[in-house]
Amino acid sequence: MPNSASVEGYLHFEGFDNFQRDAFDKRKIRAGMRKAGLLVAQRAQMNLVLGGGQDGYPTSRTGRTVESVIFKVSKSGFLVRVSPTKTSAMEDFYPVYLHYGVKKGRKLGKLAPGQGRGKSNRRAAGARAAAVAERAAGEWRIKPRDNYMADALQDSASQVQSILSTAFANALG
Repeated sequence: MPNSASVEGYLHFEGFDNFQRDAFDKRKIRAGMRKAGLLVAQRAQMNLVLGGGQDGYPTSRTGRTVESVIFKVSKSGFLVRVSPTKTSAMEDFYPVYLHYGVKKGRKLGKLAPGQGRGKSNRRAAGARAAAVAERAAGEWRIKPRDNYMADALQDSASQVQSILSTAFANALG
């Protein structure tokens, strides 16, 4: 499982690239985007609830992560974004911690007075790099979980494509 930012949760379909945006009825496009966003959001919530603890998904204890999955149609109407958001019930935005994980140990800070070398109290050559490498090789405090959002889009990609292609075809007429 890669732990890097990527476009694994992106869907593009062909067929309407040659038209200008002005050729489409925005209300019909927005309605199709809302349907597609609702479908993917519900699938992501279902992945969390039913797959909790299995398949590498996080376990839902309070339901805050499930409730935080929402969709939003862009102002232009030609894009829908489905993602977990920070709610007032969350102290921190912890879906990020669940996806990327957290290593044990704390980050390296400044040395205590008198612990380093010389007047500027510096670490020995290579000591910082060794400490950072040791922490990176250490065990996880919170193991990275699978991306339930990207899986939801991948599972419902054919339905989303059919919804959007129908919406775009109806919006042209």
